[in-house]
Amino acid sequence: MPHLTTPRPHQAATAADRMGFGVPGYAHPLVAPVEWAELTRPGAPLHWVVLNVSNGPGSRPDPHCLEAAGRIRNAGVRVLGRLDAAYGARSFGELVSDAHRFRDWYRVDGFYLDRCPTGRTELPGVRRLGAALSGPADGGGHLVLGHGTHPYPGYAETADQLVTFSGSWADYRWSQVAEWTADHPPERFCHLVHGLPRTHLEEAVRIARWQGAGTVFLTDRGDQDGQNDPFETLPGYWDEIVSRIGPGVSE
Repeated sequence: MPHLTTPRPHQAATAADRMGFGVPGYAHPLVAPVEWAELTRPGAPLHWVVLNVSNGPGSRPDPHCLEAAGRIRNAGVRVLGRLDAAYGARSFGELVSDAHRFRDWYRVDGFYLDRCPTGRTELPGVRRLGAALSGPADGGGHLVLGHGTHPYPGYAETADQLVTFSGSWADYRWSQVAEWTADHPPERFCHLVHGLPRTHLEEAVRIARWQGAGTVFLTDRGDQDGQNDPFETLPGYWDEIVSRIGPGVSE
């Protein structure tokens, strides 16, 4: 796939104006109370927060998750229910059923389709699912496709946002942006980076802006051989990064 090493000039400026956080899913509110409390801090530039009760909505309503989601929504931040697409292995019916439980139990504002397929052949199925999740019958809402890498370009017309990078700082600092992303505004793309040292925060933010990502999550937590989710806890430099990306901050 062809790549650009530099974005269009207008993209970098727009990204600086609109950049904010997408939180891919903290641990359960009882396990991570500080993290969930921080999500309601006034002035934090949050675009959305993912709610993952138990690898999805769980088997019954969880009062702790309902309370946490309600506080975030009352703070004016979107709450997205996590749906696991398993790279196309889960059926349309299973995913829609999970979505309905998220709507009924937690009143979510949309969905985060994790482990979303990326290929051209899977696009029709994801497009069908996207229409069901964001259509009038299901209340509409914000849809994020959690690819974690650049998918086939047609996916850009299927959802509100695409996660086009999810991985370590070691990979991110040398990453390139797919050429077709230059045809879309920064608010369409999200980058999730773990294992990022505090000393490289400024560089990471600059890369995100340069590559045209309007939503980010940056953390110093690491993925130790796949044994833990680095995005489940608060970054150690949360206060600093909020001040760097807060409203009105630009380069």
